[in-house]
Amino acid sequence: MQILDATERVFHEKGVSRASLAEIATAAGVSRGAIYWHFENKTDLFQAMLERIRLPLEELARASEREDEPDPLGRMHQLLVRLLKRVELDPQSRRIHEILRYKVEYTEELGDLHRRMREQSIECDQRIAKALSNAVSRGQLPAGLDCRLAAVSVHAYMEGIQTNWLLAPDGYSLADEAEILVDSLMDMLRLSPALRRHAP
Repeated sequence: MQILDATERVFHEKGVSRASLAEIATAAGVSRGAIYWHFENKTDLFQAMLERIRLPLEELARASEREDEPDPLGRMHQLLVRLLKRVELDPQSRRIHEILRYKVEYTEELGDLHRRMREQSIECDQRIAKALSNAVSRGQLPAGLDCRLAAVSVHAYMEGIQTNWLLAPDGYSLADEAEILVDSLMDMLRLSPALRRHAP
């Protein structure tokens, strides 16, 4: 969609808080009215932009969360590897991740965006915990795993790797190292005593 293509370009060049709907309209070759026909404000544009990179991976994410999935941990592994590889290999994904991590200033105007991002982060932790719980039920992870704490750890690990690589992408190939990085995360889930539930 040309409006979202323009949104990505303008957000990436100017940052979200400094970009205006008028600039996005000009970049898209449409009127501001055309943008308002589809989107209420910059927050809606930002959310639609994020959905473009989330939707292709949603099927894998949901598979790991289904209780009838025979290999939830394998599905999660596949999802995380694909996520890391895509940050380097897919220009659109890389651009959106750079916007998300380095081009968003949560000003008063973007207060609603901050709230939505917080809610989505909490939901992400809950979805990861569900997938981990399924893996525990299938005997793929230890019975004593603290799925809530482990989910927070998985989320932070993945966010940290992507943020670190985007800051200095010439240091190594994220796509080439994706399997090893995710394998090390799986080892942490299987073997770390700190992620076991402790009796009060």
